[in-house]
Order: sequence, then structure tokens, then C-alpha cells
Amino acid sequence: MDRSIFVTGAAGEGIQTIGDVVARCFLAHGYPVFASQEFESRIRGGNSSVRIRVAEEPRNAPREDADVLLALNPVARAHYADALRADGLLLSTDEEGGGLTIPFVDLAVEHGGQAIYANAVAAGALCAAVGLPFAVLDGVLSSAFAKRGEEVVRGNVDAARAGFDRAASQLGDGVPEELPSRDATYAFASAHETIPIAAAAAGCRFISAYPMSPSTGIITAFARDADLGVFAEQAEDEIAAINMALGASAAGARAMTATSGGGFALMVEGISLAGMIETPIVVVLAQRPGPATGLPTRTAQEDLLFAIRAGHGEFPRAVLAPSDPQEAIDLTVRAFDLADRYQIPVIVLTDQFLADSSFTLDRLELPAEIPADRLADPADFETYARYAPSETGVSPRLTFGQGGHTVCLDSDEHTAEGHITEDLRTVRPAAVEKRLEKARRLRKEIRPPDEDRTDDAELILVGWGSTRGAIAEAVDRLRADGRKAGSIHFTELWPLPETERPKDARYWTVEGNATGPLARLLRSELGWSIEGTIGRSDGLPIDARYILERTP
Repeated sequence: MDRSIFVTGAAGEGIQTIGDVVARCFLAHGYPVFASQEFESRIRGGNSSVRIRVAEEPRNAPREDADVLLALNPVARAHYADALRADGLLLSTDEEGGGLTIPFVDLAVEHGGQAIYANAVAAGALCAAVGLPFAVLDGVLSSAFAKRGEEVVRGNVDAARAGFDRAASQLGDGVPEELPSRDATYAFASAHETIPIAAAAAGCRFISAYPMSPSTGIITAFARDADLGVFAEQAEDEIAAINMALGASAAGARAMTATSGGGFALMVEGISLAGMIETPIVVVLAQRPGPATGLPTRTAQEDLLFAIRAGHGEFPRAVLAPSDPQEAIDLTVRAFDLADRYQIPVIVLTDQFLADSSFTLDRLELPAEIPADRLADPADFETYARYAPSETGVSPRLTFGQGGHTVCLDSDEHTAEGHITEDLRTVRPAAVEKRLEKARRLRKEIRPPDEDRTDDAELILVGWGSTRGAIAEAVDRLRADGRKAGSIHFTELWPLPETERPKDARYWTVEGNATGPLARLLRSELGWSIEGTIGRSDGLPIDARYILERTP
């Protein structure tokens, strides 16, 4: 089974509620689900969708077509009609276009007592159309609305029952057989839901940020959940946000900020400051299409080179890019570890797709080992110099007021003690070499990309970050068609790891952009021969069909 369901309507009509309820019905019945959102940048109106994919095994990638299309209004029905497969089923409020006609609001008022239960009617009709037993929906609704009281639960359940029965009646002999229940349990989350938990576990105690889609959910998660133990400050702008985080870090707290491309542009001077004062910081850069405001609610992978090059001058930084919620946990913890050990900025690249998609995973857990505090012991120093020379380029770090030592940080080039210098003969060259030595050692620690079925591959698809699921599915389908395909996937992108191409083959990158920045990096930094790029820059996520239609 591989079923794709689109729930469509205008912003404000509750499509997210319907999608979440139906997705959780499948999960409760033992089926893995992938759910993604696609919406316009507006409070109300427009055309939006929640897309649910259900398969026998986790398939964490979107599909562009729909087996079932539920449209809450005629405009949505017309807008998404082309996505419905020729043999697909339409559920809508009007008879045009065929399919089932479900008067969502009328049934909600008649059976639930209020129009607000129209979403429950839609969820019920959809469950009937896909073979989910009503008992499963009853359980999900009862659990979801239990805190709202028995009257609300009963209104939702009665309205859902009316939608379920109306759809089943119209389907007649075509009503699908009930899906058998399965004894399987999965984790279900988005990457931006797991990043705050991972950051708190990694010892983060301060975040400052200015809200900017699609990163806003990260700081709001900290602000909403005091149990995470992280002080959250909404700054007046992104310049203040990164400087606040640097101040917190300099004072001894593990600190982070989160933003999108336009906000990161304002943070660039702060990234360079972190490089000069050798103060650790983690920055989540949640990508969306640019330039400028671009498409605020769409997805892209356009900021890789920006993240790598941001900040004037030469200094080390790491750039990581998770592909799912578990990797978001692993790489967030790793980001804080690398930032502390090398005293550098570490940038975690996500995107709108990772922020607003919920993945089914067999496991979702924190690493067994959480990075320890690496502040030095003030008792070890009779006289302390913040930037004392060392073999590794990393100096022992104290914070302000520790043990009576003076800790001096300065954005100018400085001596080992942190004082401004114009010594161009010895101090400046030594400071440059200190930063370069950290970069050399950091590169040796960056993990190589993951390889999948490359041993006999004649075509290798190379990706990074959020494209992993779509690439894996494309390779599966190419193999099923008799083509020897494989993949290489990067999640630690800078410094590029010291790795060789595994074999002679045709190499194509798959990227959510138009210019192929990963391809350019692999050519220039590693000398790989990349034949071309399968790029997508329309703001929609890459899926397997999109890749296959453009595969050489």
C-alpha cells in the first residue's frame, strides 16, 4: 500500500486539524505516515494543502499526486484537481468534478450543533473513503478533545459519525474494505519539534531570536515549555539576537539563535565576531526561497554557500544539515559539542519542508552521551590569557569573573591576553595561524557522507539535508526498473569531509535550488566530476517523481 491523501482548502478553514486527526488515525491503526504542508503566505484565504502519505513501511518523502482529494471549497477543488489521479476519489462540497458531495457545514450543524464541527465531518468522511474504522477515529477525537469537556468531545464524534456515514452511503458498493490493524508503533514529529528538545539536552540555556518563518517555532517551543530550562528572549531584530546569544555564551551559557535567510543576512557581522572572539554559538538557519522576502512559507535549499561564506575574514565554522527529526536531534547535539570544543559558530541548516513536515520514525531518542561542559578550571592558571597559544589552536576558555581572572574579548585583532594590537610582524600572523589550525583539525573530524547502493551503481544521486527521503525513493524505483543507481548524502557539509568519490559513475546532485551549490562545492573543493544538477526552485519540496522525470 502507498496511498496519498490531499486535504485542501483556504487558510483558516482548518485543513491542518483535519490532516492531523486523519494522520493520527493511521498511526493509531499501526501504519506509518508522512504529513507535509503547503500553504500561501496569508492569514486567511488562498490555496493550501495538507498532504498525507501512508505506506506499509515508513516512506518519508512527499508525493505530488493524490489518490484521495478532499476539498473544503470549490476554489480549492479546482486548484488541486490536476493533482488527483485519474482513478482517484474526490470529496467536495459541490457536485462539480464528480466524486462524493459532502455538505460539511450543514452536517456539522445538524449533528454536532455548531458549524465549528465541520472539520470533524470532513475527517469522518475521509476515514470512510480510505477504509479506516470509525472506532479508530472515535478514539483519536476523544483523546484530542478530552481536556475540552464531554460536550465538545460528543459534538466532534457525532459530527464525524455523520460525515463517515454520508461518505459510506454515497460510496455504496465501492466502499473500501476496512484496513486491518497492525501491531506497530512509530514516533511522529517534525525536525523543528525535536531541535528544542535536543538543544536543551545538550546544555543550551539561552536562546534569543526574532520571529521569522519558518524558524519561529523553535523559539516559541522554548518560550512555551519552561521545563526545558532555557531562557528565551525575543530580540528587537536579528542583529540584537545574535549579539545577545554571543553575550550569553561569553558569560558561560550554551547559547543559540534561530532565523531564516533574511534574518541571517543581518547576523553576518555577528558570525564574524564569533570567529574573532572565539566564542561558541549555534545558529539554526531555516531556509526558504529568496532573494529578499521571497516566498516566506515555501521551501528551498538556497543558502548553503551563504552559510559557508557568511562573515568577513577567514575563520573556521561548521555547517550541518539534518534530513529528518532524528538527525535534527543528533546534529543539534553535535553542533553544541563542536561549537564548544573549537570555540566557533556552528550553523544548522534546515528548511520549511523540515519545519512543517511530520515524519514517521522507528526511533526518536537523544544520544546516549551528551557533550560535557568544556570551560576551564580557573585554579589551573596563575596568570590567564584568553587566547593563549596552543598546539590545537584552541585556548582554555574562562568566563567573566571566574576565579578572579581577567577575561578580555575584543573584536579587533588582539594579543593572547585579548588586547588590541597592530603588531603585524608576529601577533597578527600567529592569530591567523591559530584560527587556521582550528579549521584544519575541524575538517578531520567532519563525518563522511552516507552511501547507499554505490558498489555497482552506474548513476549516483548526491544530495544534502532534506532531500534524503525523495532520493532514496527515486533510487528504489530506478533499481526496480533495472537501472543501477545509488546515492550519496551529506549531512555534515563544512568543512567538506576528506572523502573520495567511491567509484567511476555518472554523478548528479539533487538540490532544492537552481544553481547547484553542492555540485559547485564538490567540484571546487574535492575535484569531483559532477555531470549536472537536478534542481527545484519553485518553492515546493523535491519528490521522487520530480527526480525521475529529470534523471539522465
